[in-house]
Amino acid sequence: MTNIAKKINFYSGIGMRASFGMIMLELAKKNKNLMVLTPDVSTSAGLDRFKTQYKDNYLEIGISEQNMIGVAAGLSNDGFDVFTSSFSPFQTLRCLDQIKVNLGYMKLKICMVGLASGLVLGNLGYTHCSIEDVGALRSIPNLDILTPCDGLELEKCIYAFKNSKNSMYIRLTGGSPLKKIHTENYKFKIGEPIKIIDGKKIIIFSSGSIIGDVLNAVEILRYNKIYPTVINIHSIKPINKKKILDFLKGNKFVLTIEEHNVLGGLGSTISEIIAESGKNYQVSRLGIQDIYSKSGNYEYLKKFHKIDSSSIVKKVKSILK
Repeated sequence: MTNIAKKINFYSGIGMRASFGMIMLELAKKNKNLMVLTPDVSTSAGLDRFKTQYKDNYLEIGISEQNMIGVAAGLSNDGFDVFTSSFSPFQTLRCLDQIKVNLGYMKLKICMVGLASGLVLGNLGYTHCSIEDVGALRSIPNLDILTPCDGLELEKCIYAFKNSKNSMYIRLTGGSPLKKIHTENYKFKIGEPIKIIDGKKIIIFSSGSIIGDVLNAVEILRYNKIYPTVINIHSIKPINKKKILDFLKGNKFVLTIEEHNVLGGLGSTISEIIAESGKNYQVSRLGIQDIYSKSGNYEYLKKFHKIDSSSIVKKVKSILK
């Protein structure tokens, strides 16, 4: 087994949050200018070993997320490569004014890592679920939004931050273990979508760990001689519009699937690109349909919001009738 295959298996087994902690340990060996800030969530972010081994590169801010962004902005202004991390609702919506002013308006470069976004913390209700983060952040200039689908892609997102122009929000979804989406190394570039499966007639755009459910659905659909194309949109902002339109050629039906409100997220992004192009495609969007449902575990909520594999199969079949 190659080193990259071992890494993929390892990340898949421990999930996004623990993978984040392990990736930051490796990054600290190469980047002495690194600073990591958390608001009392080092264990949840997989950073306990990091804060022990790299005490001078870690700041515990306490439960004060808005203050964390202010401190991070100051460190960025002094030339540090700054990462902040907290549970997604508290990393984003709670800090929205600070993100707008310090990252967007003042252009102080920070990488924010939103833990457990989407529905994975569904047992705690919608104070902890995060279905609005992309929609809220998309309208802030000078901020990239990345949604890795697995641990390998998370690693590529983190390493891409060093050479990126803008601040970055990395949205971590799913639990553990995670389905392996990328089974070998590949070229990653911010803004460039990736074709995972080539098909015909219908094209699926998706992002984050929910792509695992999409691929499970595609396996079932192939038994029914239905062959969707699957595109991984790891970068919601920026996004290569020309490449999206190129992928659409030869397809009649478009389906977006996201672990987010259908308003303001991936579905809105793809719909805007198609509308501006003047092309004629039938677009359907799967995601949270602008509601707050009852709380429940992850699998229950995916099924309730019809973004689990069986619901995806039914949706594709209904589109093609």
